[in-house]
Amino acid sequence: MQNDEMLARLMAQAEGDGADLVTLRAIVEDATDAGAARVLDRLGLADPTAQDDIDELRELLRAWRDAKASAWKAVIRWVVRGVLALLLVGIAVRLGLGDLVT
Repeated sequence: MQNDEMLARLMAQAEGDGADLVTLRAIVEDATDAGAARVLDRLGLADPTAQDDIDELRELLRAWRDAKASAWKAVIRWVVRGVLALLLVGIAVRLGLGDLVT
């Protein structure tokens, strides 16, 4: 709660001093630090192992994206092979080689 106390003192100083630029910047800086700390705490990322958790999530997301890209490439490969096979069958039928196809 040290940030909250510092913020309260800066607000009182700004009110008494007429809020010069340096004081306002200090208030904004402390308020953003306090807000960021609260958000990290609410997300459960305020502990020392949070960086490891985020690294694991990034690695998992990267693996998911790689798998998704590989799956799409495989689907496209199979579709192209199917279209080429149908094209070859069509050419064979057109040339009268239907007996070879069936």
